[in-house]
Amino acid sequence: MFGADKESVTNTAHLLDGKKLYIGIVQARFNASITDTLFQACYAELLTLGVQAKNITHITVPGALEAPVALQGLAEQNCFDALIALGCIIRGETYHFELVANESGTGVSRVSLDYKLPIANAILTVENEAQAIARQTEKGIDAAKVAVEMANLLNDIA
Repeated sequence: MFGADKESVTNTAHLLDGKKLYIGIVQARFNASITDTLFQACYAELLTLGVQAKNITHITVPGALEAPVALQGLAEQNCFDALIALGCIIRGETYHFELVANESGTGVSRVSLDYKLPIANAILTVENEAQAIARQTEKGIDAAKVAVEMANLLNDIA
């Protein structure tokens, strides 16, 4: 790899050290029974990874479609090492599921690329509530790990 030594590429344990990081979380309130659990799991994992509670900003928005603009607002503050998007979109009987899933995903990616800021996208897109329940804790934990790892990775290569 260009610009990276072999040691830094193979020794990735430091990537999950959140002690010096500032993390922003945007949580959709729609399907709150799922997104509240996503948040609780994510927040607990961030603390486990060493992120200080005072360095975690948590805001809520009505739904997944509103998450990208809130992420953009946080990104514009230029004080976060990574952001996390939490939400849950459950397929219904109309095309609305595809619209919300596609547009929220595109918006999250756009903010990440426009601001060169890692965003862990844990907006669940599922067929039914049972699938959401089965994934809510694991995806919250995964989002925290992704945010911390990517923040550290980008700090390493900057």
